[in-house]
Amino acid sequence: MTGIRLVELAQGTIRGLEEAGICSFRGIPYAAAPVGALRFAAPQSPPRVAVVDATSYGATVSTPPQRSPEIDALLPDPVRPGDQPLNLNIWTPDVSARLPVLVWIHGGGFVTGAGSTEVFDGSAFARDGVVVVTINYRLAVEGFVALPGAVANRGLLDQVAALEWVRDHIAAFGGDPDLVTVAGESAGAMAVSTLLSMPRARGLFRRAIAQSGAGHHVHSADEAAFVAELFAADLGVELSCDAVAAIPVDDLHQALNRVLGSATASEDPRGRRIRRLGVQPVVDGDVLPARPVEAIGAGAGADVDLLIGTNTDEYGLFVEATGLAARLDEEMLAGLVGRLGDDVAALLPSYREDAPGASPERLFRDVQADWFFVVPMLRLLEARRAATGRTHVYQLAWNPPTYGGRLGACHTLEIPFVFDTLADPWGQDLRGVDAPQRLADEMHRAWVSFVTTGDPGWPAYAPDLGVLRFDAGDGRASEVVLDPHARTRDRWAGLALQ
Repeated sequence: MTGIRLVELAQGTIRGLEEAGICSFRGIPYAAAPVGALRFAAPQSPPRVAVVDATSYGATVSTPPQRSPEIDALLPDPVRPGDQPLNLNIWTPDVSARLPVLVWIHGGGFVTGAGSTEVFDGSAFARDGVVVVTINYRLAVEGFVALPGAVANRGLLDQVAALEWVRDHIAAFGGDPDLVTVAGESAGAMAVSTLLSMPRARGLFRRAIAQSGAGHHVHSADEAAFVAELFAADLGVELSCDAVAAIPVDDLHQALNRVLGSATASEDPRGRRIRRLGVQPVVDGDVLPARPVEAIGAGAGADVDLLIGTNTDEYGLFVEATGLAARLDEEMLAGLVGRLGDDVAALLPSYREDAPGASPERLFRDVQADWFFVVPMLRLLEARRAATGRTHVYQLAWNPPTYGGRLGACHTLEIPFVFDTLADPWGQDLRGVDAPQRLADEMHRAWVSFVTTGDPGWPAYAPDLGVLRFDAGDGRASEVVLDPHARTRDRWAGLALQ
């Protein structure tokens, strides 16, 4: 039976639902609507209203479509129209309690995604004594493209505003503002690592979880300007807030999609080229004073407990699930790896030595996953050597039977296991309809334990470099493996990551 639950805040009465012992509040504004003069401004406080109807999800951020139709079909973003996308969702078992809090930041390359994707439903966490908050933040042009006269890193500032809202109001929903964990996957994990380094986010969370993302995914000011120049040139307008604001949103999205492809394939006369994401936070000297991994190495976030990890075959999603595997030959392999830089291309023979007879598709998946996910994680772990907060590392190794067993433990695969939402159709064609519930039980329990105590159930990473490898295939049990990334660390030693 479903009932109404009311929570009184200074911004108004929040009207949510209670069902089966879980209260949910959806679409609560944590900042003013980013329209008109606020479109490219820093987030402002939400206006006071009599009642906030939080019985259904609020508007989603308008984003470009996925550039891969295959991924769009496998991992669809919800579309909910409206002019107030800066909202958040809460699940709690008891509004009168004082429980640990998990704030989830969705992924999507800083251009797509939504906090209201149903696979992020927080009911299982609430069932197990954790208050869950999922957020929306400005993406793509609205959140991250560098526009003259606009505030930089608007999407990051939205995330900080959401965390400040949690600090100020989560106690009314049964959460402990002094026991907040910020977590995310992919670009969400990159955002977590970035927040870990940011002065403006200091003190807003006690623990952090980074799933398949670390501290290298930011632009320099020159790189951000390069992307913005390409964007304005594609639109045929001057690079200004007013000029961009006058373009219909769908046209902005289509232009950005074109630029996301050309920015990684183009090089301007000054030698600028984008080797990671086309749109991402920028080191602006203010909101983001330094590259996150470097700030963390200098001590930023040292007192925050960290759980971080990757999946063993991240690029299976982008190669096998998109059909690229069937087209990837030696010529394409050389071109794709070459775009990462001559120093990375020089590593290809050592990958061949480790996997004699491996196909071009297999080699590309291994090199690209190390460059994009694994090595940045290892560099972040090195940067946290002097951290006083504990660091725990995991690896998901379960290989689903889908795609003839060729997919591997690919990017995004862990999310429904962590949230214990295997019944949700999002990503089900990747994991299969019979994905092991016992693996969901294990991963979900580890995340609950970390959020609650700072200990997910296995030893900290230092000094033995122990990693908990989650698996549930062929009768294998999850186990602590000592330094499973040793070969990757040695191979990439001394190479600067762009």
